[in-house]
Amino acid sequence: MIKVHHLNNSRSQRILWLLEELALDYEIIFYERDKETRLAPESLKKVHPLGKSPVLEDGDVKIAESGAIVEYVVRTYGDGKLAPSSEIPLYNIYVELLHYAEGSAMLPLMLGLYVGRLGEAGAPLGPRIKSETVNHLGYLAQVLGENEFFVGDTFTGADVQLSFVFEAAAAGGALAYFPNLQAYLDRMQARPAYKKAIERGGEYRLGA
Repeated sequence: MIKVHHLNNSRSQRILWLLEELALDYEIIFYERDKETRLAPESLKKVHPLGKSPVLEDGDVKIAESGAIVEYVVRTYGDGKLAPSSEIPLYNIYVELLHYAEGSAMLPLMLGLYVGRLGEAGAPLGPRIKSETVNHLGYLAQVLGENEFFVGDTFTGADVQLSFVFEAAAAGGALAYFPNLQAYLDRMQARPAYKKAIERGGEYRLGA
């Protein structure tokens, strides 16, 4: 059975959502952040040297990194769902967005989180971080336009992967300037599989 090493209020929530979308059986192994540092517990290092979540185990397979996990799950269990055919141009857009989420879009949001904790010491970096946040969210707002999903006219793994970007942006108030992204996030969070993943994974509040 698939096992997900799941840290509360983290990227691993979207992996639970992905598994629910495909109606797969899986086991959750729960981990809690340190209440003061908000960091993952040392026990996660016994699962993976980086001590990060998510980590997915499936028999002899052990994978970290959300993008890699999404690719593995969709390739292994998707049966043609949640990704366009690799033989059509749309597939390249799918792969780009799947990796863009963590490779580029999350960087200014994470910098904003950490620099914000520095108070006045981090103030000089604020304008650049804000500029880059607007740059990336503006790009994604343009890509989405008035479409329901990001890749073609169907829900894919790219939607799952991008969800954390928008949830992080919403936690900081940045989505208020991008109504189509906020509406998109609302649609994703209304999906039955998303709600089921929250029920199984526990309370989910970014920025808490």
